[in-house]
Order: sequence, then C-alpha cells, then structure tokens
Amino acid sequence: MTKTLSDVAEAMRDIDFCTLVSHTADGSIGGRPMSNNRNVDFDGESRFFTYEDRQMIRDIETDPNVGVSYVGKAGLLGIVGKPGMFIHVEGVASLVRDASRFAEFWDKTLDRWFPQGPGTPGTIMIEVNARRVHYWDGEEEGEVSLDPAANPA
Repeated sequence: MTKTLSDVAEAMRDIDFCTLVSHTADGSIGGRPMSNNRNVDFDGESRFFTYEDRQMIRDIETDPNVGVSYVGKAGLLGIVGKPGMFIHVEGVASLVRDASRFAEFWDKTLDRWFPQGPGTPGTIMIEVNARRVHYWDGEEEGEVSLDPAANPA
C-alpha cells in the first residue's frame, strides 16, 4: 500500500532527532544531528534552530539543497526484528533571521540549547521545504512528491 504524506507525518510525529545533510563548499556532504522537537505535524515543511555562526549555515547559503533523514521506532514489531520506518526528505532550505517568527515554532525543550529562548543572540531558524519524501517501511518503500513542478494543478 502506498503511503500518503499524512502516513509519513504520523510516523515522524514521535521522532525527536534527525540528521540534516547539506553540501559543503568543496562539494562534500556534511551531516548534523538536529532536533525535530517531537509532536510536529509535518506538512512538507520542517524547521530547525541553530546558531548563525555554524558551518551548516554557510553551506546552506552556498547551496540550499538539503536532505533530512529520520529513523522511526520499531515499537512492538521490533521484537520480531522489524525496524521502524526510515524517512528521507529532499528539500530546499531557507534561513530565517526574523526572531518574531521563532516564537511560532518554538518549543520549551529548545531552551536547553538556547538559554534565552527565542531571543538568544545568534539564533537562526532553518526552514526546509520538502520536494520529495522517500520512505522504507519493512519491505515496503515509496515516495511522496511535493514538488509543484511534478504535480501541476
């Protein structure tokens, strides 16, 4: 059965950490762990907070094409060897420096890394607009395309 964006979003809901992958200036690939902040309703956009001075920010300024990988929990089926769902999002990142937008997506668990909350100096939000979502769930695999060019109205 082919999964929908809603099915994938449900699997992502309880995943706290993911890996954000960008292209470095020399063409290699850099990956960093990021918090998904749990309980996020994925609608094709993901948001992550970091600091302005990170290499990842320079990478995105040079090439905004990124990937975000998630590994879901196996739950009870893990007992019989079934892994959780694997999800990889291909998208385009933009950098949000407007602190007034941070509060809209802020979660108190972020205060651990940003002690002054959304007003912590140097904070930046990375917004990833998904183009394609790949998933692997046991022996089932598929793709959900979110690229408007691939799905003309």
